[in-house]
Amino acid sequence: MPRMIREKGVSVSELNLRKSAVRLLGQNLVSTEVQYIQRTLGTKATQVEIDKNVIAVRSLPWASIVEPE
Repeated sequence: MPRMIREKGVSVSELNLRKSAVRLLGQNLVSTEVQYIQRTLGTKATQVEIDKNVIAVRSLPWASIVEPE
């Protein structure tokens, strides 16, 4: 029977998102992008989920990232 590997949840904090962005993109995220990822993922996510969202947020149209007033 194969063993299931469970990934550890990481806090979806501004600091963790900015560190991931620098590691993956070589640059920082703007605050609107950080807020969008936090709204999308919630308070905890796996590092893989964080990485996918950090990369994806750069290809999204700005109108879908900005929260309506």
